[in-house]
Amino acid sequence: MAKRPPIRLTAQNGKSGAAQMLHLLFYVLAFLAGAGCVARREWITASLPQFSLLFNAALAMFVLWSYRGILINVRFNTACLIVWVTLLIGFALFCNLFDLHIDYIISKAGLLIGYETRDGFLQGALLTLTICVFSIVFAMLVAMATALAKLFGGGGLYGLSTFYISLFRGTPLLLQVLIIYLGLPQIGWTISAIPAGIIALSLNYGAYMAEIFRSGIQAIAAGQWEAAAALGLHRWRCLRLIIIPQALRLIIPATGNQFIMMLKDSSLVSVMGVWELMYVARAIGRADFRYMEMLISAAIIYWVLSAALEFFQGRLEARYGREHLR
Repeated sequence: MAKRPPIRLTAQNGKSGAAQMLHLLFYVLAFLAGAGCVARREWITASLPQFSLLFNAALAMFVLWSYRGILINVRFNTACLIVWVTLLIGFALFCNLFDLHIDYIISKAGLLIGYETRDGFLQGALLTLTICVFSIVFAMLVAMATALAKLFGGGGLYGLSTFYISLFRGTPLLLQVLIIYLGLPQIGWTISAIPAGIIALSLNYGAYMAEIFRSGIQAIAAGQWEAAAALGLHRWRCLRLIIIPQALRLIIPATGNQFIMMLKDSSLVSVMGVWELMYVARAIGRADFRYMEMLISAAIIYWVLSAALEFFQGRLEARYGREHLR
């Protein structure tokens, strides 16, 4: 996947490098001056209280104007970094509004992540990742079988695959979890909580991913099939050696997105008493009356895990994108 090329400093919008540096310096100084006024705005508005609202609005517009000026006078990657740092600082200030106890969060981090356990059972983020890994593997197998049945099966397989896709896409995941865990024991099939969660996630996401696999396979030009047939390749061998390797370039981005969504939807298995990340955060927060510390900590862990998955997804996309360009 091609990256957006960085903007060259020497020739942006017709400006020379020296002129652009002067513009950047001007906007930086303006931003610092505006930030200084923001820090002392109470002292300034105290002398003119009747103009406090107007002054605050004008000051906010001035800071945003200077901030925008900085972004348009730096390279593309630098602008992205500046925005990320700014938003991270804003997120930290938002969290600070809740008067969080950092020492308490650090003391409970082992339980949330999962490298500390209770009674020797896997829990926290490690259990969440374990459930997701097993679920995504089974979901991919189910999705591939369903997509092939829909594309190449007869009327019976086509009807079975479309019914499965319609049923599991048309009902909530939480309902499917509860039916598998609480409903099946009424007919004699008792499944423990973690396998029930894996089955529910696999069947639910398998239905969505089946359409991803089908569309990826169908996106390959028909000439590929015809060329393989001219060489005497059987249809299934052509699918395995020619079609699917090319379709992976289209399948991987959407499948990676499904994995990230599954990471967050796995919190639904907490309704069965599974000690995954969300359940641990709520249980500790309820016991110690520290809900915000645990919930924000869980949110940060989910965010870090999602960012790691996005990184690996980007590497896979780049790899298969280069092979396609070749």
